[in-house]
Amino acid sequence: RIPERDRWFAGLIWLAVSGLAADWAGLHFMVGAFLSGAVLDAAMFDQKQMDLFRGHVLLAIMPVFFLSTGLRTTWQVGGAIVFAAGALLLVASVSGKLVGVHIAGKILKWEKGEASIIGWLLQTKALIMIIFVNILLDKGIITSVTFTATLLMALASTMLSVPLVGPKLARLQSLISRSS
Repeated sequence: RIPERDRWFAGLIWLAVSGLAADWAGLHFMVGAFLSGAVLDAAMFDQKQMDLFRGHVLLAIMPVFFLSTGLRTTWQVGGAIVFAAGALLLVASVSGKLVGVHIAGKILKWEKGEASIIGWLLQTKALIMIIFVNILLDKGIITSVTFTATLLMALASTMLSVPLVGPKLARLQSLISRSS
């Protein structure tokens, strides 16, 4: 077992090595970073330190990532077609999740409204989608027009979630309060 004082250093080295190995293997470095986190034992790290580290990452690294993503977005390519494609992707994404979750809710006999709440909460995936489309663009699998349309879809679906699920959660909470 690694001594407690060395765990953060070992974890960060493991993260870097995994990212470099994935990049060397032809995958994206983010895939390696994700896999390094997936195999680490969470019990190795103190929760307070993890929360502090997460705060530093969100403050220092995330703005740079979003800035670089914004700079890669090409608004002039395709014009209105990009927005139409983004809207079509948004409709397909939202309806696919809502229909799928409603079917699961019927099969599993969920309470009325639970499937809708879960379906809308599944829309909050912008960060993962942005990482995913960045990888696809880096590998040349998608074009910059597809990148922009998918980025618009990810942002719009996430922005829709809170205003649409908030009232549903409030109604569900009031039902729970009345029944107890």
